[in-house]
Parts: sequence; C-alpha cells; structure tokens
Amino acid sequence: MAPEQHTAGDELARFLRARRTQTSPQAVGLTPGHGVRRTPGLRREELATLAGVSIDYYTRLERGKETRPGPGVIDALARALQLDDDEHHHLRELAVRASRFAPEPPPPPSRTVRPHLKLLLETMRPNPAYIVSRSMDMLAWNPAGLALYAGLADWPATQRNLARYLFLHPAARELFPDWETQVRGCVARLRAEAGTNPDAPDLTSLVGELLLKSPDFAKLWERYEVIGRKKIQKTFHHPTVGHLALSSQSMNLEGTPGQRLGVYTAEPGTPDHDAMLLLDLTAPAPAARPDRAKTD
Repeated sequence: MAPEQHTAGDELARFLRARRTQTSPQAVGLTPGHGVRRTPGLRREELATLAGVSIDYYTRLERGKETRPGPGVIDALARALQLDDDEHHHLRELAVRASRFAPEPPPPPSRTVRPHLKLLLETMRPNPAYIVSRSMDMLAWNPAGLALYAGLADWPATQRNLARYLFLHPAARELFPDWETQVRGCVARLRAEAGTNPDAPDLTSLVGELLLKSPDFAKLWERYEVIGRKKIQKTFHHPTVGHLALSSQSMNLEGTPGQRLGVYTAEPGTPDHDAMLLLDLTAPAPAARPDRAKTD
C-alpha cells in the first residue's frame, strides 16, 4: 500500500513543522513564559521572530501555501532551528524542489547492475560487499555481502531490501546489538531521499509498506530526521560466525540510476577479520539475482 501523495510544498512544510516542534525554547536561548504550552517545541511566532520573517509568511510556509522561499529565508530558518549541515542541505533541496512543477511521477530506476560491477563485488572478497538501489533494495552482492545479514537469503531476491530487513525480519534485532541506532539512521536516510523525490514509486511503495507493517518505522518516520551517510563501524552478533566489528563504507556508483556500493572491512590479523574470512568461506553463492527476474 502506497502512502498518501504529498506535493513538494507539503514535504517542505512537514520538515519545518517537525524540526520546530522538536526544538526547545531553551535550546535557542528563549525563556519560556508562564502557563502551559499547547505545542511542544517552539511556537510558530517564536521561530518566525528568530528567523526574521513575518508570522504570516512562516505560517504559509508551514501550511504548504508558500513554495518559493528564497535562499536567505532558508538559511535564516536553518540557523534559527540550529540545523546541522546535512539537515540544512536537505532543507535547501526541499525548497528548490517545491519551487518546481513536476507534472508526473518519474519512473522507478532500473534494477539492472552492470556486469563489471558484479565482477567488482567478487574481487572484494572476503570483504562483504553489495550494491543497493536508492530505496535500499539489494541488487547484487558477493557471498559474504548477503550472508552478513542473517536470514535475508530466505526471502525472494526481489524482496531483499535493507530497510525491510531491519524492521520486518525477526533476525535483525538479534543481529544488531544497537538495533535502535541502526533503524534510526535507516529511516533518516529514507526520509532524506523521499524528501527530494516524494513521488518516486519505488520509495513511496516501500514507505507505505513499512508504515503499515511496522509501528517502530511509523514513529521514526514522523520525527522527520535526515542525516548524511558517514563512515561508521558496525557490530554484528552473527549466528554463524559470532561477533564481528566491521568498518562500513558506502559510495555512489557513477553512471548508475542512484545505485550505491556498500562494503565492510576488518583489520587483517584480528578476530574480526578471521570471522569475516569464515563468513565468506561458509556463505553459499547466490542462486539468483533480482535483475534476472522480470522486475524492470
């Protein structure tokens, strides 16, 4: 089930509203007055004053009625809300998109992975590596890249999606000791992608499914957090090879429709590297690839 369709102006409005209600008066140097505040976080008039815009103008922004804020207004709102660099960049992208007219949703990107990229995955062994779409569909992988996500291979190839795995696969909470941190980052990345492509069918379909099936996803989705992709270390409690602490890196693949390469590494000679070697040796070779199915 796809979520309700929203315009780009609506997306800009929802982001501003979410950030405003999660920003306390004390955090921006304001002293709350006496009495009960009906709204958590900043009031509209407080944010408008901090940003140097009229209350009427800001109200139109937050209601999706004003879709052409200038760069100066966007920067002023970002400062007032104390957005970090990633959030500020996302707000700018939302404003740019809100000012454009998109007559129809774009088609979903191709799921086809080029042969030389599949070969690249094989050359990375024993490091777990895979290629995902912008909506986190697993499009190609080497043996350890799939086996690292315990139980994911049990799903049909076209259903293998990292966001779906984190929220809906029963093994995910056991695999990640910091599951709450992992899912928060996952939702934030999807939010950032969906914010700039709100009508993309691959994204709206995935989000709609997770909103319907996962209360945890729905709660995080409403928070409207966006973050960038950063090199991080992830810890796994894998049912086959035990504990692994691996460095994670992802990167855009040039000349592809938004595909990204993800790879994990460990320092040679460490127990983590030994466990990674064992994972690669014991992982079965993939029997099918999603791009071989008629899904394009």
